[in-house]
Amino acid sequence: MNAEDLKSLQAPIKEKYKVNPEAALITLSAEGNLGEGVSCKIETGKALVEAGLHPATGGTGMLACSGDMLLEALVACAGVTLSAVSTAIGVEISEGKIKAEGDLDFRGTLGVDKSAPVGFKNIRLSFYLKTSATKDQLESLAKLTERYCVVYQTLTRGVGVETNYYAD
Repeated sequence: MNAEDLKSLQAPIKEKYKVNPEAALITLSAEGNLGEGVSCKIETGKALVEAGLHPATGGTGMLACSGDMLLEALVACAGVTLSAVSTAIGVEISEGKIKAEGDLDFRGTLGVDKSAPVGFKNIRLSFYLKTSATKDQLESLAKLTERYCVVYQTLTRGVGVETNYYAD
């Protein structure tokens, strides 16, 4: 896809949202069903993913870890956003790799140490690109990718989460 194709694809959508801002408000959702043992089956739209305990908390390593899935979502979103932005601004990338790493202290999630945090202490997102882009173009690419990546913005900005429990 080139910049003109991307603009043509997105122009009517952008116009629709300018004219009718409410049309841009979409609720995304994910759903899972509790599985056997300590697991949860998530339907991704393309496949069924079964998530379970990480080996550091007693899992076998045979099921997907939700922490890994969070990092995978970040990498996927950043990669798609980077591709769209590079196309839109005319920066050619011949090859690219995106890597996310996050540090966890499992004492927190296991309740071993109440002062240990539950969740990632920090996340590193790295881009390895083969490109002839200038320094200014790379800075623009980085700025725009970070600005428009939904998962990146959600993680860095933080967002309130409302929980509800229903029982039959």
